[in-house]
Amino acid sequence: MRAEARHQLKEDRFSKVTFQAAERTVHWSAEHKAKLVAGVIALVVIAAIALGGWYYINAQDEKASAQLTTAVRTFEAQVRPPGVPPQPGQDSFASSQERATAARQQFQDIVDKYPRTRTADMARYFVGLASSQLGDNAAAERSLREAAKASNSDLASLGKLSLASVYGSEGKDADAIDLYKKLIDRPTIAVSKATAQLELAGFYESRKKSDDAKKLYQDVVKENPSSEASSIAQRRMGASK
Repeated sequence: MRAEARHQLKEDRFSKVTFQAAERTVHWSAEHKAKLVAGVIALVVIAAIALGGWYYINAQDEKASAQLTTAVRTFEAQVRPPGVPPQPGQDSFASSQERATAARQQFQDIVDKYPRTRTADMARYFVGLASSQLGDNAAAERSLREAAKASNSDLASLGKLSLASVYGSEGKDADAIDLYKKLIDRPTIAVSKATAQLELAGFYESRKKSDDAKKLYQDVVKENPSSEASSIAQRRMGASK
């Protein structure tokens, strides 16, 4: 098989896994009516980044990409209901904590083995997400800071968005607000202006700053009529009355 054909097959396989992972996460979120985490967007962006530079990456990055696919599968694996034993041939975990622990180790292995690759930049982002899920804010902050400095603007914006959330959970309100505002001023494909506005508005609501939140929601509605972001903003304004 020609080298180009082999690359294409690997590219298609990698893309398929990441998109399927995103679809599973979206389905889970819809069922539980929970807010989508930034990682959902990241799974899609990963495929785009890999596709764009596939023919120029070195052998190490190719190996790292394969490991990233495995780690993403772990990160999105099923959590079994209490008392349900694991099924042969099916990856699953007894708890979300157990799953995040396993995934974090896999992502960290990529960072340790292939530190200078673009895939390692993506892995650092996921280490941050997994650490946040585990309540390890110090580790999450370290990894997300690195991701926020990535040369790829989409990945960097995702790192900043997740880092702002970690700052908020640590009570570093000024740092969180500063990052949200920077994302609003410099949107990317991965993190649009409306996304950053909604996140900052939600943050303001959590701090009982309803007037600041309302102003942002009104901006979203005005700037994005007939959009999903507008619907979310209007729904939140209605709920806060």
